[in-house]
Amino acid sequence: MPAVDRDRRTPGKDQTPPAPAGAGSGRSRRVIVGRFGAAHGVRGEIRLQSFTQDPAAIADLGPLTDASGARVFALEKLRPVRDAMFVARVKGVSDRNLAETLTNVEIFADRANFPAESEDEFYVTDLIGLSVFFENGDRAGSVLTIVNFGAGDILEIRPEHGGETLLVPFTKAAVPAVDIAAGRVVIAPPAEVEAKPPDGGSDEA
Repeated sequence: MPAVDRDRRTPGKDQTPPAPAGAGSGRSRRVIVGRFGAAHGVRGEIRLQSFTQDPAAIADLGPLTDASGARVFALEKLRPVRDAMFVARVKGVSDRNLAETLTNVEIFADRANFPAESEDEFYVTDLIGLSVFFENGDRAGSVLTIVNFGAGDILEIRPEHGGETLLVPFTKAAVPAVDIAAGRVVIAPPAEVEAKPPDGGSDEA
């Protein structure tokens, strides 16, 4: 999965799905990392789109499964086509008919198999759903996703009381605290961002 650094742009295109997928919580859950496409040729090869920041790294996150976890996929070979697209050979898939049964099947990996993050680096999937608070303790909402329009990573927040999502630059100045273990993020939006604590006291539990 893509990882993001505060104060540094995310390398490559962020193809993260809009919400975490799979079962479980914390580092023990399945996360979508790719999707099979159309069959390629007659020998069982199939197109594969990788959602990982380094597209080829999908082969190192095994075991890979479908959404249910019942079907396990071992990637024997990846041949790059373009960007994050490959032609893949999957163990046990030896003809076109078998390859066609995998078309549009999403591929998942266990979060526990992801490489360790560097300091101030975070996996997008770990940020999604975290509670967001202003510096005064008032709750702002929850993390919807990370977006990047070319100028840097932006934290997209679902407001506590509904309305349009809030967009806050994912920098140390605007997001001074990220505590994955505690499930919370603290924001200090810059003046040009329309995100202000509500009047009154804190609603933090």
